[in-house]
Amino acid sequence: MSKKQDDYYFDNFIKCEEYACKEAYLLKEILTDFQPAEISKRMEEVHEIEREADTHRHEITDKLAKAFITPIEREDIIALSHHIDDVTDKIEEVLIRVYINNVQEMREEVFSMLNVVIECCEELRNLLKEFKNFKHSKELKQSIIRLNTLEEKEDDLFISSMRKLHVEEKDVRNVIAWREIYTYLEKCADACEHVADIVGSVAMKNT
Repeated sequence: MSKKQDDYYFDNFIKCEEYACKEAYLLKEILTDFQPAEISKRMEEVHEIEREADTHRHEITDKLAKAFITPIEREDIIALSHHIDDVTDKIEEVLIRVYINNVQEMREEVFSMLNVVIECCEELRNLLKEFKNFKHSKELKQSIIRLNTLEEKEDDLFISSMRKLHVEEKDVRNVIAWREIYTYLEKCADACEHVADIVGSVAMKNT
């Protein structure tokens, strides 16, 4: 198989993760300059990024269906493309939860958690760039470790944010709303770590 054909899959993984980064940056922009009346319109901007990511994921599937030889196992290509797409899905879900719960103002905790999500997305992009050369990369393992550490940091923020919410918030509706938002922010970090774990497993199998 030619290097160009090999690179197609790895390059597409990176491209799909770049959509996740773009979506995370946009989510921070929307929540920083939070305008509740504009959320419905801003949701469409986020969903457009998710749709573009889906298009690239489908391209991988179509290419795979016609391929005779692939650089890594087909099941691994499918799993990676699916779980990278899951990152964009989870980021979109955060804003959906803000909208359906009719949130009217932001809490400071959301930005601490969202900043870690952005770090996770950026680190995952770096990891996928290294993945193309996984047989020779000296950075791949360290990148996976950094993502694991970021996910643990998000877990800690999730616990502290949920504790503060349940101790200080008296309105049950706000408790329900913010429980969901914090949960989906934590799921974003989980989704990034899951991709990293698959990359690590694939690299181990193929070296």
